Amino acid sequence: MKSFQIVGIGNAMVDVLSRAEDAFLTEAGIEKGVMQLIDMERAVDLYGRIGPAKEISGGSAANTIAGIAHLGGRTAYVGKVKDDQLGAIFVHDLRAIGASYETTLAPKVSDAETGRCIVVVTPDGERSMNTYLGWSEHLGPDDIDPDLMADAEWIYLEGYRFDGPASHAAFAKAINASKGAGGRVSVTLSDPFCVERHRDAFRVMIREDVDLLFCNRAELMSMYQTGDFDSALAAAANDVAIVACTDSENGAHILSEGQRWHAPAVPTDIVDATGAGDLFAGAFLWGLAEGRDLETCGRMGCVAASEVISHIGARPEADLKALFKSHGLI
Repeated sequence: MKSFQIVGIGNAMVDVLSRAEDAFLTEAGIEKGVMQLIDMERAVDLYGRIGPAKEISGGSAANTIAGIAHLGGRTAYVGKVKDDQLGAIFVHDLRAIGASYETTLAPKVSDAETGRCIVVVTPDGERSMNTYLGWSEHLGPDDIDPDLMADAEWIYLEGYRFDGPASHAAFAKAINASKGAGGRVSVTLSDPFCVERHRDAFRVMIREDVDLLFCNRAELMSMYQTGDFDSALAAAANDVAIVACTDSENGAHILSEGQRWHAPAVPTDIVDATGAGDLFAGAFLWGLAEGRDLETCGRMGCVAASEVISHIGARPEADLKALFKSHGLI
């Protein structure tokens, strides 16, 4: 048996969450509902503009791994932070919930800082993310331990990391080590704009190396450049063994080996949509690693997503296993 069920690789940062009215987005030049990359100067400016904020360790794939650790999964994470105050918060939070984290910290004397994502949550629960990548952007092949990748049943790659200059090589190294040891590869597309920036690289990796594709409706339709959702799902299912596509209030669609399942959304009052896709992926991967069928994995993902959007922050607060039990999933 491998030591880890799932090892994640992606951004490592701290989320700074604040509430605001839609008018604030216009005033601050923030595009609603998407992730925008910003520099350190812009990060400082926005931090000075927002109201009271809550700081929580984040990063998309790190949230997924946190969800798996919450469920008791054997999991580890690879992401780059600096030896600074926010970096210490990130490392502590991951290890405290049971995930392994051994990535070498960037030195204190370096100019870049630990990444942070300033998340502005509007009254409708939508989140608008302003991301200073900091050291997270510099994740490279030297940060990938081949033995760790080989010791995982699955690796989970964060699409946002395609924006890093050395991340493609880091992913390639991780994939080769995982596949060489009989592991499987999953990836999340992360964001429609991220897909636009790196569509060709995504398509090659998905076709050649990926076993499980996570995405939402907008990301999938951007990837396959079609306005027809069913056509995009069919195209993805032709490229990869398993497709898990979330569709907001319509739940999720799972496709594999010519079959298609629908997992219904779990009604909830949306407080903060941050992390819905991350926790869907975490619960889905945990279910898969525990031997559950794909339809059950999809339903677990929807339950976990509904929990995380019911409160501020992208990591679970309720007992996910208890929620799964209440829905007859375990």
